[in-house]
Amino acid sequence: MRTSLSGPGSTSTTPGREPAGSRPTPGRRTARHDAPITPAGLAVKVILLGLTAGIAVWAAFPLVAAGAWVGLALLVATTAGLGYLYLGRRHVPAKYLVPGTLFLIAFQVLPVLYTASTSFTNFGDGHRGSKDEAIVAIQTASVRQVPGSTEYALTIATTGDPAGGPLVFLVTDPATGAVSAGDGDGLRPLDPAEVTVAAGGRVTEARGYTVLNVGQASLRSQEITDLVVPTAGGALRSSGLSRAYQGTAVRAYDADCDCVRDTETGRVYPADAELGSFVAADGERLAQGWQVGVGLRNFTRVLTDPAISGPFFGTLVWNFAFAVGSTGGTFLLGMFIALALHSPRMRGTNLYRVLLILPYAMPSFAMLLIWRDMFNTDFGLINNVFGLGVDWFGGEWTARFAVILVQLWLGYPYMFLVATGALQAIPRELTEATSVDGASPWQSFRAVTLPLLLVALSPLLIASFAFNFNNFNAIYLTTEGAPFPADNPTNGATDLLITYTYRLAFGAQGAEFGFAAAISLFIFTIVAVVAAVSFRRTRKQEEVYA
Repeated sequence: MRTSLSGPGSTSTTPGREPAGSRPTPGRRTARHDAPITPAGLAVKVILLGLTAGIAVWAAFPLVAAGAWVGLALLVATTAGLGYLYLGRRHVPAKYLVPGTLFLIAFQVLPVLYTASTSFTNFGDGHRGSKDEAIVAIQTASVRQVPGSTEYALTIATTGDPAGGPLVFLVTDPATGAVSAGDGDGLRPLDPAEVTVAAGGRVTEARGYTVLNVGQASLRSQEITDLVVPTAGGALRSSGLSRAYQGTAVRAYDADCDCVRDTETGRVYPADAELGSFVAADGERLAQGWQVGVGLRNFTRVLTDPAISGPFFGTLVWNFAFAVGSTGGTFLLGMFIALALHSPRMRGTNLYRVLLILPYAMPSFAMLLIWRDMFNTDFGLINNVFGLGVDWFGGEWTARFAVILVQLWLGYPYMFLVATGALQAIPRELTEATSVDGASPWQSFRAVTLPLLLVALSPLLIASFAFNFNNFNAIYLTTEGAPFPADNPTNGATDLLITYTYRLAFGAQGAEFGFAAAISLFIFTIVAVVAAVSFRRTRKQEEVYA
């Protein structure tokens, strides 16, 4: 017989079931959904969402003006998605993941994609715009004054700061007295009511423009001379600071032959669609061209051009040696110092640690310049202290030894700090157990301490290798790639791939961003492969010592 323990008026319950009266009614939210938002949290949410909407509106206008409808659609979709996500109380995990994902896309994925797309073009100095823009630039740059051409009263003005704002020519037509404003985009007439003109046609005041006095204009005389204002019949150029002339273009584009003709020399420059340039029959190329896709030409140039491929692969070998030597040397030195200070028999360890991390606290660029002077052959500290006469940066191997020594001094404090932290995380019971078993200190270090250190520090060593592989400052601020062989002044004995790329792509011939992007992808691929292999080996090591 079962006895009910519930008295009159009580409600019996069965394990696993809720009382009937405790069931939530439809439309009623649980307590965790009813948690109110604090005024401070609400204010922060409103400010951030308002800032996001403001940035979206600000970014929409240039996209509309440029006709970038795909970008505009992405902007609208992203803004709407953020508003939906953060105005509601659902999708809590996404509220934390979305900001990081957006920053990852903006600062990692997009730059890599843009670099990759640039590597398949000839983008660089002289090849930045379209073909039409190149034609205008060629014609305006070849403007010459001809006898009987019209001269205008000229006033120099700017739309911004007098010292650095964009320059504008305010010119007065001698026949009509009309005033026009001209810049690199062309001439546009001004409303006579908004302009004050003095005797002789000089403009003293114009709404929206800052008129420069003689002293301010003189400081920017080179910019004034270089400014060319395109017009229907040629272009306007300055003749001093008070006069401008209507010139005629010596080089003109002929649509019938798709070429540029030089009326002075009679030379013809047909358009080469593959190069994005106007090239004469003898190979002479006009400096101004246009941006085109070149396919794999930038990559094949690295591998097939004898002037580049030989030094490139030689530099690659030294680049690996520099990265491995710098990373390995700093790790070994930092680890041994950390082991010495980790010993319980050491006294005054805090003082030693402060002194040892001083190189890490100093600005690296300043230290690199100081080390460069210390290695000076004539008055350098190293030669003077040790009584040497070594030309450190004059010989191939002495220069390489010098830059690795500098990196050792700059990098060991970091490895010392991380090794100290890793050593403190290793239980002393493990090393004490090896001592009880009769192992020597070296055997204990090799069997226990070093493997556990490598498990903890392998990701940092991989990151340090990647950093040293592209350590531009270490080379450029000490040796600038020197010494250089007599037959190749573009590739030095201490050049890394990054400094060699910089010299090739941004040397005396102007910037070649497409070529630089192609070599950057080579470097990216090399570092990515090394990092992937290293991380795989690290995971296997972690499984062994887990």
